[in-house]
Amino acid sequence: MNYTRIYADASGESHLEDVELGMKPADHASLMSELVAAKGVVFRESRSGEYFIDWHNAPRRQFVVNLSGEVEIEVSDGEKRRFGPGSILLAEDLTGKGHISRGVGDSSRRVLFIPLSER
Repeated sequence: MNYTRIYADASGESHLEDVELGMKPADHASLMSELVAAKGVVFRESRSGEYFIDWHNAPRRQFVVNLSGEVEIEVSDGEKRRFGPGSILLAEDLTGKGHISRGVGDSSRRVLFIPLSER
């Protein structure tokens, strides 16, 4: 299983990085990761065509799990990527130039934000 990480480097530039989540064999013919400590869950629904957040930093380290709809993320190094249903993003660009979030398409976007516990 993979997720995409948004992070800021030492000079403040934000980047996207694909991360492969380590999975181990588990019961019931499945694979599982190690436990990731989290604080809770925040639910969000927005209309994609009206959803736009200009340059901003993540408010906290959090996983962003897209349930429906699509978003385009632009980072300061110029890369843009679209994330649709089932995609997982780890937002941890708490400092630096941040990123832009834009709704794409006509359908509502439903998202789970999972704030992570402090390390």
